Amino acid sequence: MDRRTKIFIMNTTIDFLEKFKDNLTKNVDLSNYSWFNLGGKADFFYKAKDKNQLIEFLYETKKKKLKTTILGAGSNILFRDNGVRGAVIKLGKSFSYTKLIGDKILEVGASTLDRKVANFAKDKNISNFEFLSCIPGSIGGAIVMNSGCYDNDISKILLSISAIDINTLTEIKVKKKDINFFYRGTNLPNNLIITSAEFQGSISEKNEIEKKQNNFIERKKLSQPSQIKTCGSTFKNISKTRKAWMLIKEAGCENLSEGEASISNKHCNFFVNNGDAKSSDIENLIKKVKNKVLQKTGVNLELEVKIIGE
Repeated sequence: MDRRTKIFIMNTTIDFLEKFKDNLTKNVDLSNYSWFNLGGKADFFYKAKDKNQLIEFLYETKKKKLKTTILGAGSNILFRDNGVRGAVIKLGKSFSYTKLIGDKILEVGASTLDRKVANFAKDKNISNFEFLSCIPGSIGGAIVMNSGCYDNDISKILLSISAIDINTLTEIKVKKKDINFFYRGTNLPNNLIITSAEFQGSISEKNEIEKKQNNFIERKKLSQPSQIKTCGSTFKNISKTRKAWMLIKEAGCENLSEGEASISNKHCNFFVNNGDAKSSDIENLIKKVKNKVLQKTGVNLELEVKIIGE
């Protein structure tokens, strides 16, 4: 790279940072934004102030041909050690809200934590949201992943989503009937950034909702580890009768480790950063388990954790 090119890139970066000021920073440590507490740096890290500024930022990234990566709560993300090129986008405070817009209809901002939605619904005597108290992460990610547990998932309560189309830089609304939901996924295209969604529950007694919610939380406490550096289920279940943890155990992988990465003693589909792991330790452990399960059981496990970066 010659001197002129270096000066041009430097000046462009200064203009870019100045335009978005407090909402845009350079060389940000991504380990602070993943529940694994792992990962290298993002070239740029942008926290969107509101929808209008988000559209403006996307316009600038398109103009500069800068790659963008959308980040939710980081509860199922493994950032690689060499970080992420381009700009990582996280929705700011204005995208975190829950409000009642009908007898049993909620409008929820995409960056709202799932458990907060469950608690809001409970306080308004609205049921069918109880399972969200056990889902780590935020609503936007929950929709894209069709998150669920205990025979419930997000598709059963969703009415519609509002999203920014990265290609056209316009806001669109997509109804549930136009979305194809499947186990831990949807057919929503990658060019959409969900900004909010509408959900419908059922009117119920608060004490019944609380009882159901507490039951889910207790079941989770008994079966899953907490207060550790993990991103939840590593692999997707094959079916209700062939769960990923069963296959991992059947293949004799439950005591495997790689560097400072290991498998939880409480639930062998939870991989753990013991404190000084590298992202590569987790990724190598994933590969090791995946290969051994395939050899022993013939099943090619599919990742639920998203691996991002260089």
